[in-house]
Amino acid sequence: MKSITVYGIDDILDKKINEKSKEFRLSQNQTVKKLLERSLSITESQNRRKEFSDLFGRWSIQDKEEFDKRIADLEVIHEADWNQ
Repeated sequence: MKSITVYGIDDILDKKINEKSKEFRLSQNQTVKKLLERSLSITESQNRRKEFSDLFGRWSIQDKEEFDKRIADLEVIHEADWNQ
């Protein structure tokens, strides 16, 4: 993750950031990131998805067929299991 430094923050902006930090109960850094995400229309779910993108993928048709084949017995309802 990259870092940036913002120079020349005036007193009014500093006060607003501090107010928002208290409102959100977050650090100033987390508050600024949250405000930037909002202003750039980046939702938290999009951001989280990016963080875990290496864990997600797509199944090939073969993968899906193999999965369906392996769980086929789970799709069968056995009446005897419901009679007591």
